[in-house]
Amino acid sequence: MYSEHGYELLSSKGIKIGDRVRVKRKDGLVVEGILLPRYSISKKPTIVVKLDSGYNIGIRVDTIVDIKIVKKEEVSLKGEAGSPAVMPLIEKTELPAKKPLVAIIGTGGTIASKIEYETGAVKPAFSSEEILEAVPEVGYIADIHAESIMNILSENMNPEYWEQIGRIVAKYIESGIDGVIIAHGTDTMGYTAAALSFAFQKLPVPVVFVGSQRSSDRPSSDSALNLVAATLVAAKAPFAEVVVVMHGEPSDSYMLVHRGTRVRKMHTSRRDAFQTINDIPLAKVYPFEQKIELLKEPLRKRREEELEAKIKFEKKVALVKFYPGMEPEIIDFLVDRGYRGIVIEGTGLGHVGDQLIEPLRRAIENDVVVVMTSQTIFGRINMNVYSTGRKLLSIGVIPGEDMLPETAYVKLSWVLANTEDKKDAENLMQRNLVGEINRRHTYTVYPRWLY
Repeated sequence: MYSEHGYELLSSKGIKIGDRVRVKRKDGLVVEGILLPRYSISKKPTIVVKLDSGYNIGIRVDTIVDIKIVKKEEVSLKGEAGSPAVMPLIEKTELPAKKPLVAIIGTGGTIASKIEYETGAVKPAFSSEEILEAVPEVGYIADIHAESIMNILSENMNPEYWEQIGRIVAKYIESGIDGVIIAHGTDTMGYTAAALSFAFQKLPVPVVFVGSQRSSDRPSSDSALNLVAATLVAAKAPFAEVVVVMHGEPSDSYMLVHRGTRVRKMHTSRRDAFQTINDIPLAKVYPFEQKIELLKEPLRKRREEELEAKIKFEKKVALVKFYPGMEPEIIDFLVDRGYRGIVIEGTGLGHVGDQLIEPLRRAIENDVVVVMTSQTIFGRINMNVYSTGRKLLSIGVIPGEDMLPETAYVKLSWVLANTEDKKDAENLMQRNLVGEINRRHTYTVYPRWLY
């Protein structure tokens, strides 16, 4: 969307978004590229051009001495791998009469940011107006109310922040909103998604986590399309679950909807880094077609239930990865420091070295709930197969079935905060509450890559 002066300049030359233009500035600089929608809030009118290198440049209108069309072009609707698509602006006459209302809650990360073209800096964009200007397409899907409740690096997320986020989400849902989006840094997004999955076991509308692997100043940024897909899910998905929406492949053709208790970041930088583990994704989202395709039956449908919230988490819970030569005093330290729960990321089917048997027995005798998961990620543990597993079962270690270690950690934190009795806690850890345990696996839940 261009302001008055930018619009006048472009319309006087018959230039539209998507045209290839050549621009000459007063200082003699000449640039050529595709005219884009204006994505940043600028104190002075600015036009935005995508160069052949893939980078965008902002040019102040008052510095332009000449601008002409080089070639009339249709705006690409399909981005290639590593190059985000440019989505067309929709004319106001195409806006629906009544749109869903979606809240976007900012917690940090690069999903909601804007390029300040005068300086080249990337800054958080978190008023409703800034989001609509940064990613105007979301405004054609829903009316947006945006609020930034924190701006932290995701590695600084913790259970107290989960509770804060949960209370804000509950406030919006109780107001009658049609969906909630939580913009979150990607590194620990799976933990927070799992936390709200357990906190909201009854939901009337979707709660959608979304992030960005690459910031909006990069030509391969996934931020805009991820946010468009997340808005589609929050506004129109037929299910009411806590989910994560991110790219489903390196190109821009579709995004995947992952259940909050099943998702893991599996790559440091790929746009399709997020995968559903030991299950299949809940849905595919095609942002250009504005379509959501269910891949499996949801746990609950939109507006089927009233909100039920238990937003409390125990801080004294640890997630410990077993490794060869691990010293038993690590377990003793946690017991002595008053930890109430320990999740072990064991080997294979759920094993640890013999040196940890007695420290774990002591922990359980001191009313610490100990849960076993596997560091293999895929598959389920079975502690009845080998003698080590049977020893661990005999001292009271709880099998974590096919739960991700991170999900088991979050679940144990939630269970211990909301349950007084240790036996009740142990029983809850073995029950499937929000899709975190899958009793049956098929060959389709294990990823296979073609070479």
